[in-house]
Amino acid sequence: MSETLTLTPPRALIADIISRVLARVNAITEDGPGWTRPSYSALESAAHAVIEEEARALGCDIRRDAAGNLFATLPGGARHATPLYIGSHLDTVSQGGAYDGQAGVIGALAVIAALRAEGITPACDIVLTVTRAEESVWFPVSYAGSRAGLGRLNPEDFDARRSDTGLTLAEHMTMEGFDPEAVRRLAAPAPARFLEFHIEQGPVLHDAGEPYAIVDAVRGGLRYRDAQLHGIWAHSGGAPRASRADAVVAIAELILAMDAVWARMLEAGHDLTVTFGKLDAASPQHAMAKVPGQAGFCLDLRSDEVATLAEADAALKAEIARIEAARPGIRFNLGAQSRSAPASLSQRMAEFVAGGAQAQGDSPRRMLSGGGHDAAAFGAAGWDSVMVFIRNWNGSHCPEEAMDEADLARAVAAVFLAIAKESSE
Repeated sequence: MSETLTLTPPRALIADIISRVLARVNAITEDGPGWTRPSYSALESAAHAVIEEEARALGCDIRRDAAGNLFATLPGGARHATPLYIGSHLDTVSQGGAYDGQAGVIGALAVIAALRAEGITPACDIVLTVTRAEESVWFPVSYAGSRAGLGRLNPEDFDARRSDTGLTLAEHMTMEGFDPEAVRRLAAPAPARFLEFHIEQGPVLHDAGEPYAIVDAVRGGLRYRDAQLHGIWAHSGGAPRASRADAVVAIAELILAMDAVWARMLEAGHDLTVTFGKLDAASPQHAMAKVPGQAGFCLDLRSDEVATLAEADAALKAEIARIEAARPGIRFNLGAQSRSAPASLSQRMAEFVAGGAQAQGDSPRRMLSGGGHDAAAFGAAGWDSVMVFIRNWNGSHCPEEAMDEADLARAVAAVFLAIAKESSE
């Protein structure tokens, strides 16, 4: 035990793995600003192949499930013991950043490399996990890859269409060499443990000057991805104000109304975010000399409580009814609603990471994740799931996304020490 507590992680090796493999993965992208690897695309598959090659070089056993999720196993001393899965995803949003998903996968690879380098046989199997299709901007399905592997996709999810191609999730699975019918038949695996490194998608750690944190809850989401607002087209110089049904003015009124709802609910102690992520009033039909008769938008509500999401949704519909009544000719159509459930993560796993952090003199804070992640899907399936946030700045889901590789290396060292401590007990 004392030997484990004084063990020094191979920090130079960890730093080298992070730097080198990040560069390899991020060389795989569509042209254009930032990094783009769509879900269930050839680019996502190529990134998976890089990690498979690196894991094979470390002596890991490789397998894929029917949905294409990649698992690379470092065998533990007790093969019957509950395994520890560590990983994330490699798909990105369009023109995304260099670290969202990638850092979590490569952090897991670095943990395994460090255990190999120090000759440590872990107490249980360590399973590097690379999921498919985490970014739901491509398919309107939350955590499609991890939920597929957990046997938790809904039948209608296979018919969800990718935003750029219009082809279904099932069709894209087939194009990448996987069998959607086999995915439909996947049974839920036995619950295990799951750990996900991920950049924080906000400024809390950067503002506090802290390199990493332990996440013990993940917000859920309620989304309208393709809402429409219909008004009346009119001539900009001929239509008097009183008779206009201006779609752009009406959407502006809704945005300000929901911002006020957000402020009131925060003041009442609710956890909530309200985001109109896309506005569209620039079709060929729109013009300088026209009163807009149509607008499109998307809306993303997030909270750590289902009841709060329901309350915000009810407030949205009340505001829409008020605007429609006050502005004759205006009509909203929110379209289909999609949801992801809030997730409480494992306190036992949080203590596991905290023990490793303490061994190197760290006391990372506990915090909430505003974004949804694969860890939430595993948690919802009954796994002991936890996240380790890495300090990030310059936003997220954008080319400017930033991370100090040394922060990820320090978090990796904490998990390495947690595994080493467990292996000595």
